[in-house]
Amino acid sequence: MRRIAISVAASTMTLSLAACGALGVSGDSADASPTKGNDITVGVLMPEKTNTRYAEFDYPIIKAKVASLTKKQGRTVYANAGADTDTQAAQMQQMIDDKVDVILLDAVDSHLIAPMVKKAKEAGIPVIAYDRLAEGPIDAYVSFDNELVGEVQGRSVLEALGAGADSSDKVVMINGSTTDPNAKQFKTGALSELEGKVTIADSFDTDKWSPELAQSHMTQAINKIGKDNIAAVYSANDAMAGGVIKALEAAGVTKLPPITGQDAELAGVQRIVAGEQYMSVYKPYPGEAEAAAEMAVAKIQGKDIQFDALARDSVDSPTNKAVPAQLVPVVALTKDNIKSTVVADGIYKVSDICTSQYKSACAAIGLH
Repeated sequence: MRRIAISVAASTMTLSLAACGALGVSGDSADASPTKGNDITVGVLMPEKTNTRYAEFDYPIIKAKVASLTKKQGRTVYANAGADTDTQAAQMQQMIDDKVDVILLDAVDSHLIAPMVKKAKEAGIPVIAYDRLAEGPIDAYVSFDNELVGEVQGRSVLEALGAGADSSDKVVMINGSTTDPNAKQFKTGALSELEGKVTIADSFDTDKWSPELAQSHMTQAINKIGKDNIAAVYSANDAMAGGVIKALEAAGVTKLPPITGQDAELAGVQRIVAGEQYMSVYKPYPGEAEAAAEMAVAKIQGKDIQFDALARDSVDSPTNKAVPAQLVPVVALTKDNIKSTVVADGIYKVSDICTSQYKSACAAIGLH
């Protein structure tokens, strides 16, 4: 997998590698040999509803970009599996039966969905893995550099602990679901930064990324280690970080240890403002979603040069090697760069973040 350097300074909208101009190709390229016109249907399958990003950001951006690329003649159809593998298989079968032109798939379970990917392929429907690398004969993959995400989280833990951090500091790891291949990569990246520098005192894999289960895991860790002996908590995403904080507060912890997150969910951003959560990983969804839409349209319209330009990276899945991919950079989100990231990119307005409960905290960090 090609490594991508982290960017922390400029507005992250400039990180989108998907813009045609940035790649030196055009949607009307003369070298394209369209197999279909603009009247196309893009199927979009998302994995779960606990994380609000899919309905609030990813799908609306994909839908708008498909419409823009097809002069409003193309359409998208959307389904969310609610973290259920059987539901997603049925949804994908329905899209195959309905003869959509291409499927963007964010798999609930990357392994179990492989037979459906094969079915789509046999039906002549390209499948582009979105955000999570599905197994089976997928045509391309659009996501973030997932090991880098974990590395950023791990480095943030060490940064929060400061120069005095050493191997006696006990860190609890609340990892994501084992059915999500990204979770394994996040964990690998985080451990590459943490191992040997702190003690991993307890570690849990969290089924379906459940905040409730994360809270239960954290309670177990507190009972095992002691509430005053936990130096930091690696939480793989923001939703689970919320569960971690509930467990710590229920145990009577008044000064929370540094807690990581991911996805820059609004609640997570507000916790960062309030000092309850140390950081999140902001993954510029416009860049990822627009790249996926461009890749889907280019694939089905036979614009091979444009497609190849979009998929300049390469990844391996357990079933397929050298899958064409685009890996979008990520940003470590702390209270110091909220304005230059999620606000500058139009993900949230200051008024969304700085509600009455957070007004004084926002003022204290100059967010207004």
